[in-house]
Amino acid sequence: MKQVLRMLFSPILTIFEKGDDPFEYKSLNRKILIFMGLIFAGLATLVVLFVPQGVDVGFLIPVIVFGLIALVTLVVGFLGNERAVTKIWGDR
Repeated sequence: MKQVLRMLFSPILTIFEKGDDPFEYKSLNRKILIFMGLIFAGLATLVVLFVPQGVDVGFLIPVIVFGLIALVTLVVGFLGNERAVTKIWGDR
């Protein structure tokens, strides 16, 4: 199942997994990345749930931004290798 999901999200994962420079992986970074992804997913959900009816569609901007950040962080957190997790943190 993980390999199927990795193939599905390969456009996102290849951005962060490419390269051969040395890196220092910390397992806590993956846990924090998943936690941040859950927070952004929660923010996107809360914006959708608590917007009053009849409001302009401008409220979709935070939903899209928070949703995309949540998607990238959760995909890299759950499916990415150590290089991807380290690269998203900017560690070299």
